[in-house]
Amino acid sequence: MREITIGKNDAGQRLDRFVGKSLPLLPSALLQKYIRLKRIKCNGQRASRDQRLQEGDVLQLYINDEFFEQPREDNMFLTLFKPSLDIVYEDENIMLLNKRPGLVVHADETEKVNTLINHIQAYLYQKREWNPKWENAFTPALCNRIDRNTGGLVIAAKNAETLRIINEKIRDREIEKRYLCITLGRPNPPKGTIECFLLKDEKKKTARVYHKPVPGGKTAITHYQTLESRGELSLVEVTLETGRTHQIRASFADLGCPLLGDGKYGRGDVNRRYGETRQALYSYKLTFDFPTDAGLLSYLRGRSFAVKNIPFRGKYFK
Repeated sequence: MREITIGKNDAGQRLDRFVGKSLPLLPSALLQKYIRLKRIKCNGQRASRDQRLQEGDVLQLYINDEFFEQPREDNMFLTLFKPSLDIVYEDENIMLLNKRPGLVVHADETEKVNTLINHIQAYLYQKREWNPKWENAFTPALCNRIDRNTGGLVIAAKNAETLRIINEKIRDREIEKRYLCITLGRPNPPKGTIECFLLKDEKKKTARVYHKPVPGGKTAITHYQTLESRGELSLVEVTLETGRTHQIRASFADLGCPLLGDGKYGRGDVNRRYGETRQALYSYKLTFDFPTDAGLLSYLRGRSFAVKNIPFRGKYFK
């Protein structure tokens, strides 16, 4: 329990607004709940959220110590009262999440609070499976990333050993990820491999495609097969032999079949005609191949997980 004595400059404020400003990490909904549960009192008595504070009043706050800290990037998960997650699979070591398009995985210059990792940490904190005060260094972490406007499966590690194993398996290509996308036009041939070199343009945040080695360029190998075509649109399944930034988007644009809705590599006129503002790309299936030892995650060997409802597939290829 902590106490706050109301000074002259704080007098006259509503109790809930004063506490909200004093504890910016405490979600508004949780603040109201604590008032109802009498975990926030005034002068030892039950308080009401709209009562006006007087100079000399003493607030008793029966609130976890974490909420008294100053906001930082590593504790912003505390501000999420109701974490929103689409959990495809979860056990004591790992979580597989279906990230919706539009959600960033980590904080960036445009978003600090509403991120996938913050929702995961808030979820585990509220389940009492994790608390930063219990750990010396480990924090639940994402093992792979997906662009803001791409949806699909993301792996989260609940402990350090899981994080180490999954990172190793990703590096050794022992986890297969399959993608679905919609292209403008029909890839020719309908099934094949795109091999090229990608060079990142940090200023434009894009990748340029080259067909011969260039300084700074990285090899990109993309396997694909067309599942269905209707008019000018094709539904294509993709697997990656390499994992480069914007690899699928840039490679198919260079092939002459940019992704529907792609604002960087696609066709704006066609995207506007269909009303699409995000690339039609989804990391929809994941398989733990694990041909080598996987330690405490051996039970996942050979298991596959998939997202069944992919919005753009149902919209254009029912």
